[in-house]
Amino acid sequence: MATAAEWIAGARPRTLPAAAAPVLVGSGAAAHASDWGLRETGLALLAFGVAAALQVGVNYANDYSDGVRGTDVDRVGPLRLTASGTAPPAAVKRAAFAAFGVAAALGLAVVLVTGHLWLLAVGAASIVAAWYYTGGRRPYGYRGLGEVGVFVFFGLVAVLGTTYVLIDATTWPAVAGAVGVGLLACALLMVNNLRDVPTDAVVGKRTLAVRLGEHRARRLYVAFLAVPVLLAVACAVAAPWTLLVLALVPWAAFLAIAVRVGARGVALVPVLAGTGMLELAYGVLLGLGLAVSG
Repeated sequence: MATAAEWIAGARPRTLPAAAAPVLVGSGAAAHASDWGLRETGLALLAFGVAAALQVGVNYANDYSDGVRGTDVDRVGPLRLTASGTAPPAAVKRAAFAAFGVAAALGLAVVLVTGHLWLLAVGAASIVAAWYYTGGRRPYGYRGLGEVGVFVFFGLVAVLGTTYVLIDATTWPAVAGAVGVGLLACALLMVNNLRDVPTDAVVGKRTLAVRLGEHRARRLYVAFLAVPVLLAVACAVAAPWTLLVLALVPWAAFLAIAVRVGARGVALVPVLAGTGMLELAYGVLLGLGLAVSG
């Protein structure tokens, strides 16, 4: 039976910036457009809880689905509970649905506070998308559509949903921030899939990186880093402090160079961690820039 430390490793905590960044940007956009109080703080914390629980749930779901398919047998990176035999597949599946249950409970709390019943449909769609990324008979992550799902749910839905929950409206800086965060989430997935291209191609997992080929996938990763910075600069028209994001340019350039020069396998593990932290820093600086400018 897996230890507590192994369950934590299997949850892949390094991916949690993908949950925090959209809430930070969505909250910053809300603070830019309206007053902020205890109600907004509570709702923002609930929104982060939903996003974090969904992220952990999708990580366990991927561990389970890839493990039972045999696509995780020879992988570089964090511990795979199912493929390594550290935990029974059924236990990993239960952990995934337990995390989805936590997300649903927190989401229900948001609905009760705001009265927005349509959020129930959004939450249900998020859980379905999380499971069928690698689960089911025809997982969309195996057909090169993983980045689409990540962009929609960890970019557009998470950022704009947070802003709407807080102020009952969305703004164009929120939209720009949603696109930026979504692209950085895609960069995180892309570098993860670049690391696994050799093994994914063998087992028939046709991720976008496999479909494009390494050369074009690496170029797309660079674009995923560059466009969010340009969007933050565009936001400076309405919120000058969003130019704080320019402080991340050297960091993004370092990651882009590492990928463009051809880092592979184990060498991409620190790039993956760096991309996750870049997304978190982007969320902090863009969210802060929007809030302070407001």
